[in-house]
Amino acid sequence: MQTIGIIGGMSWYSTINYYRIINAKVQEALGGHHSAKIMIDSLDFDEVRAMQVAEDWDAAGELLAEAGRCLQRAGADTVLIGTNLMHKVAPAVEAAMGVPLLHIADAVGAAATRQGFERLAILGTKWVMAEDFYAERLARHGITAIAPAPDRHEVIDGIIFDELTQGIVTDASRAVFVAEIQALKDAGAQAVVLACTEIELLISQADSPLPVIDSMATHAEAAAEACLAPISV
Repeated sequence: MQTIGIIGGMSWYSTINYYRIINAKVQEALGGHHSAKIMIDSLDFDEVRAMQVAEDWDAAGELLAEAGRCLQRAGADTVLIGTNLMHKVAPAVEAAMGVPLLHIADAVGAAATRQGFERLAILGTKWVMAEDFYAERLARHGITAIAPAPDRHEVIDGIIFDELTQGIVTDASRAVFVAEIQALKDAGAQAVVLACTEIELLISQADSPLPVIDSMATHAEAAAEACLAPISV
């Protein structure tokens, strides 16, 4: 069994679910008392959030790269970043390590391909929706990303950071997200990616006018598969 390293804490609400899903999938596969070999470097999200607000991506890249190096030194065979937005600095993390980085958009792209989706609505932080680092990664899988209208980005971003990353879930915000998903469906999206790992706290398949790809769960399931893969010698 391989050891998975998680750069987590961004926020801790989703890191908990990474740990739960990876272990559940490994136990399901192997049975008995089996569980996954996992290490977590749980960062102080307040420090990371300050870097996001300042758009100091160089400092953020250095912080996450050091976390990746620490996990590798501790014995991780594969590392993942337990958040969508901080894949903006994924190249810095990959360059700092000698083990693979399991990219969240690759997990999402593979899941979409398996389900026959080619046009995905993307709901996430303003950077994930407005910039190309996420959409370009999906494009490697033949996926076209469709984001909400630019004038809606601040509203969605605000719900994520003012509420969800602090564990606050409201019906009013759920209604906002459902309306956005409907608009994206009308724009031609075949499914919606919950491209922030906390949106799964707010939106389930039962709420959504489109099929849902939960980035956190999809990423965690890919990590379980990596955990179960034979160790290269």
